[in-house]
Amino acid sequence: MERNVETFLGCDKTFEEARIVIFGAPFDSTTSYRPGTRFASRTMRAESYGLETYSPYQDLDLEDAAVFDGGDLKLCFGDVDRALGDITGFTAKILDKGKLPLMIGGEHLVTLGAVRAVAAKYPDLHLIHFDAHADLRDDYLGAKLSHATVLHRVWDIVGDGRIYQFGIRSGEREEFAWGKQHVVTRMFDFEGLEQVISLLKGKPVYFTLDLDVLDPSCFPGTGTPEAGGVTFLQLLDAVLKVGGLDIVGCDINELSPLLDASGASTAVALKVLRELLLKLEERYIR
Repeated sequence: MERNVETFLGCDKTFEEARIVIFGAPFDSTTSYRPGTRFASRTMRAESYGLETYSPYQDLDLEDAAVFDGGDLKLCFGDVDRALGDITGFTAKILDKGKLPLMIGGEHLVTLGAVRAVAAKYPDLHLIHFDAHADLRDDYLGAKLSHATVLHRVWDIVGDGRIYQFGIRSGEREEFAWGKQHVVTRMFDFEGLEQVISLLKGKPVYFTLDLDVLDPSCFPGTGTPEAGGVTFLQLLDAVLKVGGLDIVGCDINELSPLLDASGASTAVALKVLRELLLKLEERYIR
């Protein structure tokens, strides 16, 4: 793989040097309300130069990290299966080289493509999910593949007791009823996260972060905003805790930059990305 022409700030190592590979999955074809997440990765990449590589939260610097920017995948908007297959194939290529994939969505359905590859390599995979929405419907308007069904499709792969959700505050009654039987859900906030982290120590974990877990007062740039979310500092604390686990794959999704003309939502997403990258790299650069 060659370096992308324009990279995320501080993510300019070669593929061979890198321990983490970032890539964009610009796909939003199943978005049910307001589209635009396909523009997230390219906007974040361009706007990242307004951010510092140094984190005062962790006293770490991306200049010391080993991160490669693989650019954006070219995904077929008219064929969901094909788009997911391309994501799975690219993720598998990263894993085959012993590197950690970090995907930038796109709508939340892109997670399924990455999880398929990660679960194939790590059969004992567990999943931590931050989100405003349960995403546990078995279908949405008859479609099995949707951003509203993505966690149900992930459950099809990993099974009962492997999915831990936090920040959830929206979903159908049937979703919550089904979820009580099959996944662990913490409503509204991150209470209980430390216990889950203790439980998952030493186990392979996929971390998926839907940025609409944030309250729309600090993150309006998303397709389905839900009042009552967490603050940036609450999210940062939770992300740093999760980042200390054996993370074998992760993604950040559901930024829709055109819905926040101020650019503040993109800035928030970038800061979360920087802090997650640095936490994942901490043991190598501390």
